[in-house]
Amino acid sequence: MAKLFRAAIMGPPGSGKGTISKRIAQSFGLQYLSSGHYLRESIAANTEAGVLVKTHVERGMLVPDHVMTRLMLPRLEQLNSHSWLLDGFPRTLSQALALNNLYQLDLVISLNIPYETLRERLSDRWIHPGSGRVYNMGFNPPQVQSKDDITGEPLIQHDDDKPEALMARLRHYKDVAKPVIDLYKSQGILHSFSGTETDRIWPYINSLLSTKMHTQPLDACQSQTP
Repeated sequence: MAKLFRAAIMGPPGSGKGTISKRIAQSFGLQYLSSGHYLRESIAANTEAGVLVKTHVERGMLVPDHVMTRLMLPRLEQLNSHSWLLDGFPRTLSQALALNNLYQLDLVISLNIPYETLRERLSDRWIHPGSGRVYNMGFNPPQVQSKDDITGEPLIQHDDDKPEALMARLRHYKDVAKPVIDLYKSQGILHSFSGTETDRIWPYINSLLSTKMHTQPLDACQSQTP
């Protein structure tokens, strides 16, 4: 059996993390674990953790470390025999250390995207609140303006995607991410990628993973979408 491969991806809001994560999962057969997905799922299921999550989300506060680790670590334990990619966890040093106690990551990808690019992307970003589906008016618009493709329900724009709030979010991301990035740098597993276009960054990430996993992607041609 091939060695299991465990990776995480980090990047500020609007960095294209979700898009790149899905390409990695499809191309390399990794199980994709998005913290946002599990947060929404826990709220919908009204679990004990979900009630805690909902209280914080409704107040616009970040979910505390102990709640995040309680939500994410059991998911990873269910996937002991799988290779996976984490998106949105670990977000803080405390979460990274809790993860470290259980698993040794093989690779951490950090996306460095200029502020101006993030601002443009996020001002074009609309969300379907029920599912968390994200649309971008520039490159991924809904089929019917302001409506979700699947349910037809209205899309909303988050207040925190507006310029002043975005500046504060990015500053916060940098402050919180720095010790996590330093930890993974010291472990020799951090790889940073800079650029303004996901499709230009993707071939480098694709090539790195091909080397690291000693395998060719399942469908490299398909994932190189123009």
